[in-house]
Amino acid sequence: MDLLTDRIKEDMKASMKGGNKTRLGVIRLILAAIKQVEVDERIQLDNERVILVLDKMLKQRRESIRQFSDAGRHDLSAIEEAEILVIQDFLPQALSEEECDTMVRDAVRESGAESVKDMGKVMGLLKAKMQGRADMSIVSAKIKAALTG
Repeated sequence: MDLLTDRIKEDMKASMKGGNKTRLGVIRLILAAIKQVEVDERIQLDNERVILVLDKMLKQRRESIRQFSDAGRHDLSAIEEAEILVIQDFLPQALSEEECDTMVRDAVRESGAESVKDMGKVMGLLKAKMQGRADMSIVSAKIKAALTG
């Protein structure tokens, strides 16, 4: 089985050899976050759990970008955006807007959801399929729009 952590470690070695300090720093942050979960839970993470860690890191950076932008700190926003690009390299191919919309429509139909109260059912169907491939806050907004409109 091809472990994502092995791929990340290989990329770290390549970044060291290539002298890409920025990418190396982000990869070290990724490996530290993975290691933290492994130590806390006394397990070795499989690819699915690594994707959850990476997704959490993306969410943190998106929030930081929002806060930095609101504060007019575009220099710090740029650093976070560069980190997002490196993290996304290790995630599955991102879903396009159309793919996302189609998956939301199908999940609403499949779950029989009729109102915003049924949002949890729809999100339950989509979360596993979309984790690491789409910003779940945007997916949530799309589900809400589909159920109210």
